[in-house]
Amino acid sequence: MTTEPDLVDARGLKCPLPVLKMEKRLAALPRGAVLVVLATDPMAKVDIPLYCRQNGHEQALESADGTMRFTITKGA
Repeated sequence: MTTEPDLVDARGLKCPLPVLKMEKRLAALPRGAVLVVLATDPMAKVDIPLYCRQNGHEQALESADGTMRFTITKGA
């Protein structure tokens, strides 16, 4: 059984809202959980990876049609 990862749709939101929404959702997830964040604010490309590095989460970024898709695996 595969479960869909949690999703934060932050498209159209300006910084710092995408990071704040991501942070709140991550806090509720267990270690190792996967969270997908969709964002359109160019600052998210800087802010989300920085937040993940500072807090021990892994993240990968894909971009398509002006939307960034961050796949975050919650760390310790």
